[in-house]
Amino acid sequence: MAHFDIKEHEDFYYNEQGYKVFTEKFHLKRGYCCKSGCRHCPYGYDKKTDTFIKITKKNK
Repeated sequence: MAHFDIKEHEDFYYNEQGYKVFTEKFHLKRGYCCKSGCRHCPYGYDKKTDTFIKITKKNK
């Protein structure tokens, strides 16, 4: 994995429970899907079905 600086409010934020939540921008910067079912996954991964759904502008 390439090393790069991550910035709060740009690449991640903290949710109400205090967990770090990565943004779509971070995922795109990283360059691949980790298949963890991330909240802001730009790759369309569905953890329940272990498949990728096609993302269209209408879905976003």
